[in-house]
Amino acid sequence: MRIQHWQDAGSLLVGVWLVLSSFVLGLSGAAVWITIALGLGVMLFAVEAFVVPSYLEEWGEMLLGLALVLAPWSIGYEPVSATVSSVLSGLLVILLAAWELMTDRDFSTWWHDHWPHRAG
Repeated sequence: MRIQHWQDAGSLLVGVWLVLSSFVLGLSGAAVWITIALGLGVMLFAVEAFVVPSYLEEWGEMLLGLALVLAPWSIGYEPVSATVSSVLSGLLVILLAAWELMTDRDFSTWWHDHWPHRAG
């Protein structure tokens, strides 16, 4: 198990924060379980990237990041700090995943092989 991209370690730390933030920020009800589930999902994709490096887990992280951004309004997070934490964490997860995709050689090769680029 080795880290190929530092962004995976960053995503793992965001996932840990999400799990802990449910208790630190005093969430209640469904918001607790949604935040924990999404945090565990982010952690799972990050650990999977350490074990089986691939660009595919980044797409899953982006979906989880989008869910984190939308969760406060679809579930109804009570404290404002919980909403801010969820939105910022979601945006950070999306940013890290997109950054990793743009710098991953396997993804770049796949992209150039499957999408023709016309000059001029």
